[in-house]
Amino acid sequence: MKKIILMAIAFCSFAMVSAQSASEVTAKYNDAVAAYQAKNWSAALEGFEAVVKGGQDSEDGNVLSLVATSKKSIPTCYRMLGTRAAGAKKWDEAVKYLTTSAEKAELWGDNTAKLKSNQILAKVYQAQGGEAFNAGDYAAAVTVFEKGYAANSRNTGMALFLAESYFKLGEYQKGMDVCNNICAMNPTKYAEPIAEAKEKMSMYTINEVARLQQAGDQDGIIAMADSMLATDPSSALAEKIRLQAYNNKKEYDKVIELGETAAAAQATDEEKSDVYFIIGAAYNAKYNAGGNKDAALKDKAVANLQKVTAGNSVEAAKGALENLK
Repeated sequence: MKKIILMAIAFCSFAMVSAQSASEVTAKYNDAVAAYQAKNWSAALEGFEAVVKGGQDSEDGNVLSLVATSKKSIPTCYRMLGTRAAGAKKWDEAVKYLTTSAEKAELWGDNTAKLKSNQILAKVYQAQGGEAFNAGDYAAAVTVFEKGYAANSRNTGMALFLAESYFKLGEYQKGMDVCNNICAMNPTKYAEPIAEAKEKMSMYTINEVARLQQAGDQDGIIAMADSMLATDPSSALAEKIRLQAYNNKKEYDKVIELGETAAAAQATDEEKSDVYFIIGAAYNAKYNAGGNKDAALKDKAVANLQKVTAGNSVEAAKGALENLK
């Protein structure tokens, strides 16, 4: 009989401790909510974290509900602290809070909160990296922009800055990779950044071709063009620079093989004329190499050179046609 009484006393004591614990958790939660509504994010964060710590092992359904709500609120508190720090240009502090916000949201399965935090985090990195970019420190800018790109690759403004920084540092392929990722996005929603990415790709590809030509590396140009075509089979620029490289290597049969496809890919009369001039020059070179005896080669040269009607190659085509008379 005595043993039973002791057990009953122990059970009552446990019930009292549990009730006190639930009451304490509820009080902390109410204080946290009040701080949250007052936008006192630090106090709210402290309170919600105390609720999670004190109530996560409870068997009380009401307490567990408060814990679940607190877990929803904690990433928001960190995000708001990060946003406030970013507004004051306290970049390191902002990054710390926003990174923690995304991590907490991921831990507790809140993908929407994670996305929001990463979007703001990317903007913080964009602003921070922009300072280095504007100062011409592209290496430092890349270091920051890469972090932002990892947080939110759909921030096209920052992605374009990252690509430009790569190009400025001579990291041609890395810049192209970022631009290609932009170009693969929804063409209706992202029409403007896609157009800017294509413009960068064209400009820096021409610069890279010039560098490789100066080094006499025609095979490097061909490899670069092949890589571009593997990503974008419709790349008119890749077709054109590859054709020119084969012509520079005097691989005229390859020029003739690829010529019509390259011409068809071009969008303007000037670009088409440039390609037809290369094809005509290849036929002309083969005709000359054969001792000017193969009339069929001569006719092909003339036919292609006559298609050069616009752009910078017009006068050269006229001169070549005069020589073929």
